[in-house]
Amino acid sequence: MAELLYRLGRLCARRAWTTVITWIVVLALSVTAYLAFGGALSSQVTIPGTATEEVTEKLAEKLPSASGGNGAIVFHNTDGTAFTATQRTEIGELLGTTAELDGVAATTNPFTTGDQLAEQAKKIEDGRRQLEQAEQQLPPEQRELARPQLEAQAATLDQSQRLLDLSAGIRTVSADNTTAIAQVIFSDPRLDVTPETKESVVEHVGDNVPDGVEAEFSNDITQGVPEILGVGEVAGVVIAAITLMIMLGTIVAAALPIVTALAGVGIGVSASLALSGAVEMLSITPVLGVMLGLAVGIDYCLFILNRHRRQLLDGVEMHESIGLANGTSGNAVVFAGSTVLVALLALNVTGIGFLGMMGTVGAICVAVSVLLAVTFTPALLSLLGERILSRRARRRAGRHHLVNTPMSTGRAVLTVLGCLAVLLVIAVPALSMRLGLPDGSSEAESSTQYRSYKLIEEKFGAGVNGPLLVVADVPRPLTEPADAVAEQVRIADALLAVDGVTALAPIGQSDDKTIFAFQVIGEDGPSSGSTEQLVRDLRDLSPLPTDVRLGVAGSASGNIDISEQLADALPGYLGLVLGLSLIILIFVFRSILVPLTATLGFILSLFATFGGLTAIFQWGWLGAVFGVHDPNPVLSFLPTILIGILFGLAMDYQLFLVSGMREAYAHGAPARLAVRQGVRAGRTVVTAAAIIMIAVFGGFIFSNTAIIRSLGFGLAFGVLADAFLVRMLLIPAVMHLLGRSAWWIPRWLDRLLPDVDVEGAALERGHPVATPGTLER
Repeated sequence: MAELLYRLGRLCARRAWTTVITWIVVLALSVTAYLAFGGALSSQVTIPGTATEEVTEKLAEKLPSASGGNGAIVFHNTDGTAFTATQRTEIGELLGTTAELDGVAATTNPFTTGDQLAEQAKKIEDGRRQLEQAEQQLPPEQRELARPQLEAQAATLDQSQRLLDLSAGIRTVSADNTTAIAQVIFSDPRLDVTPETKESVVEHVGDNVPDGVEAEFSNDITQGVPEILGVGEVAGVVIAAITLMIMLGTIVAAALPIVTALAGVGIGVSASLALSGAVEMLSITPVLGVMLGLAVGIDYCLFILNRHRRQLLDGVEMHESIGLANGTSGNAVVFAGSTVLVALLALNVTGIGFLGMMGTVGAICVAVSVLLAVTFTPALLSLLGERILSRRARRRAGRHHLVNTPMSTGRAVLTVLGCLAVLLVIAVPALSMRLGLPDGSSEAESSTQYRSYKLIEEKFGAGVNGPLLVVADVPRPLTEPADAVAEQVRIADALLAVDGVTALAPIGQSDDKTIFAFQVIGEDGPSSGSTEQLVRDLRDLSPLPTDVRLGVAGSASGNIDISEQLADALPGYLGLVLGLSLIILIFVFRSILVPLTATLGFILSLFATFGGLTAIFQWGWLGAVFGVHDPNPVLSFLPTILIGILFGLAMDYQLFLVSGMREAYAHGAPARLAVRQGVRAGRTVVTAAAIIMIAVFGGFIFSNTAIIRSLGFGLAFGVLADAFLVRMLLIPAVMHLLGRSAWWIPRWLDRLLPDVDVEGAALERGHPVATPGTLER
């Protein structure tokens, strides 16, 4: 591989403009493919086969009116006063025209709901009066004969009144008459409602809201495609550029990795988005591609660029230096990128479709970054010539900084103990980590979703933000109205008896009278632990004593099901990644203890990352710094994504640092001295690479989208913990304590393993012009 990359590097350097133009054409084709074949992105996290989805499918078949997606519009007066009669009328008319929009099945007028309940109550009262009059008009002898029938009719009226009383517990207009909730019911199920349909509702209502009234929209209506690049993301790239400028000393050299990364992002993301017309793709997916493309694109180019600069300063001819840099550091880049690819593609084995797609798109972006690094970078290096060298670097040429003494054993012990203590303390919050999906309270305080959520919570109760849909499946059709009403009351009473249920209302029944649907309101919001427990308790009721089977659906229930399934898939995926880690590192380093310590270090940094996520996003620590105003559970798919990405990045840093130790040890340095020499050789480039990663990922922390904020923080914090605590401090200290035993491997295994020349040592031996570098890596 090293020899092949050497030749490829020289070829691209000699045919520089051809290579550059080829990649420009590839970028143009990728963008064209996106424009031609790209489709809409989904804002809904879905997993087929969940209990919620099964209930939704049954509703779609038996009770279509209750199966459509829905969202809330919260109307409130700007000055906090009660609605006037004119405003109530105009809001009702606006909702009437909203119901006529394409994709909207119906809307509910909050101001007529109370009138409808009053009308139904009047009908029941009229029925009682008529029943009493009929009883009084009957002769005494007939009255006794008709008494059972009269009592049955009276019981039916009482049960109807009971259902009506239950419905009255769910308000649509606040007690002070300043806030009203209207429901928009879509024609398609929740997961199939298109962004265009939601946007048409928001635009229509927003443009026609009555004077003095404001309309806020819930998450179910306003979820859309997040912003890919904002101020924070640009700031991250600027910090990366400053880091490169400090390290490399020239604007030209600093610009090269950024140009390469931006080209990789453009190609990788547009090519991935071209697939969105054929497969369902979550809206967060291209953002992950941008994150990875920027971070690894800069780092991989930097590794080759840094090697080339050192060789030029050693006097190596330009094209020969480019070829050697591509065959040595480029070889390591290909291997490092391959580990990231394996970890990301392994997300497909979880069996969770959207995770597999995220992994695949991330892998595409990483693969493009690797290809650009070993082709586009050599071409640009050839075009730039010696302009990538600063005067300061030329002055330092020939200065050797050879380390002749290892670190002290006492310092190594203290470093190990200190790092372990810090990592374990940071990881403690992970013991209480809960997984979930963001609700309206996670959005930016200036967003309509947040204002909608808070208004509902304040005026109607937190549980109204996450209503549950309970579906009762009776064993036989209840064709008699009295039997149907009686069964509804029995089911409602059973549901009300469950802890945490504050209100419920019957909302429909199938034509064959085998399905009854209820809206159930809990005490707390949709992402709370009590709502999660309430869903379990409601499901545990099934079957009821009358052999009625219950199912729970709704957005809150669906989010809980998705989070549970993701949590179940997490241990298996972690085990797969750890197994891959051990196998890959045994091949690379021909050692047992080095891969073992590297893997244990990854586990420590991973759980420290989980602890940081829990403390900030679930507990709310440092919330003002990271924009966490309302703590919520950790994003349900974030731990799985972090395992895949951080594993690949951790192996990158492990490779670039420990391979230097192995090289020094192989050249005759004592084991403990080789540790320090390897760290000194690789620390500059690894430090710069880690800072760049943290800056790029950290820029996404300030996104307006809750999902992107937590993803950016998790990746930035994970790289910080792994690169600086584990790879730069803990691993060298452990390697020092292990001494020569770190490189022990059974002879039989040593004979079986192929020679994986990651650093291209054989290539260097075949090209003796490449002398040891004079500058730190």
